[in-house]
Amino acid sequence: MKLTIIGTGYVGLVTGTCFAEMGNKVYCVDIDEKKINDLKNNIMPIYEPNLDTLVRENQEKHDLIFTTDLKEALDDSNIIFLAVGTPMREDGSANLDYIYSAADNIGNNISKDSLVVIKSTVPIGTAFKVKEHIEEIIASRGLDINIDIASNPEFLKEGVAIEDCMHPDRVIIGAEKEEVFDLLRDLYAPFVSKHERIISMDVKSSEMTKYVANSMLATKISFMNEIANICEVTGANVKNVRIGIGSDKRIGYDFIYAGCGYGGSCFPKDVQALINTSIDNGYTPELLNHVEIVNANQKKVLVNKVVKRFGEDLSGLTFSIWGLAFKPGTDDVREAPSIEVIKSIIDKGGKIRAYDPKAVETFKVAIDDKYLDSIEFVNYKYDALNDANALILVTEWKEFRNPDFEEIGERLSEKIIFDGRNIFDSKIKEEGFELYQIGC
Repeated sequence: MKLTIIGTGYVGLVTGTCFAEMGNKVYCVDIDEKKINDLKNNIMPIYEPNLDTLVRENQEKHDLIFTTDLKEALDDSNIIFLAVGTPMREDGSANLDYIYSAADNIGNNISKDSLVVIKSTVPIGTAFKVKEHIEEIIASRGLDINIDIASNPEFLKEGVAIEDCMHPDRVIIGAEKEEVFDLLRDLYAPFVSKHERIISMDVKSSEMTKYVANSMLATKISFMNEIANICEVTGANVKNVRIGIGSDKRIGYDFIYAGCGYGGSCFPKDVQALINTSIDNGYTPELLNHVEIVNANQKKVLVNKVVKRFGEDLSGLTFSIWGLAFKPGTDDVREAPSIEVIKSIIDKGGKIRAYDPKAVETFKVAIDDKYLDSIEFVNYKYDALNDANALILVTEWKEFRNPDFEEIGERLSEKIIFDGRNIFDSKIKEEGFELYQIGC
């Protein structure tokens, strides 16, 4: 098949590359000329394992084409995926400016009957509004072109996005016509050849499914963090509690790890967008409101532990930070707990020496410039420890899971660790470490 993907961010780039890997001819279109030129030269705008290899190989096969020329792409394809960003506005609602800008460009450049598929995460009802918007532009051009619309939300986890795309848990297709379902089933058939994973439904339910999925996962995280805080004040150990409840098949072990809060591009904005959609329709979602509140408070837990140990005034103290990305396997720092932790420590007079295997440059862009003078970034994890008063682990990268504690103890001025992801064994206390964890 011949496809156009509008948007070369995380979703568009990964999805387009995986479609090309399955033998489709894919045009990835973006208005950012520098990004397109970089992609043509195999320079990735994001870090995702194995993405650069697949992009290079599929460009060499001419199955993956990066361009700023939307008309060229639309003239040679009949399925158009919208994969542009829908960032959160200040009021928590989804910003659809990029969606409607893309719809404008489709309406002004399309020349034949096409299917428009909304891959972006959008509020319920957006797909029909986009279809109407495109049709109005086509009518103003005096053309008789038929537009069908579908919703096909993405469920990619950063760090394993290629695997998720190539071997999806499920493929949600929301449409109104059987021929649209058939077309998209054919497109996705190679991805689900071993197991039937395609779920068909109406468009609005498809749009809602994406929000509910992320909100449910965010709820599990906030719930477990709430339990961790209760464990801490009662003397229970949340690690043991997790094992106890996770063995129940109705609960399971996924997303019930206690930690210092969730971040990223999806959970925070999608929970808030669903809250706003609910309120706009006359319903106040009390549980979702508190999921957000618990998460915001959880990002302060590590700093609260630091203050309890060292006092409110952290002047003259240096803290080693391991992990800046919001999760392992990505360079994404959007809404990352590391930002809250580092800003709070610096505001209290402390200095930071930080290490992350992938996210240093994105972190420098994300944090306010006024904090950068108080942060030293290093290229080797143990160098972040030199004469620091404590190690604070924020992101659970694999290379942190079994470190050399003897070297950690030698490099730190004090053998103090704040483990924000509960990955260290409490046995290190026997080696003279003070270990502070979440809910333990």
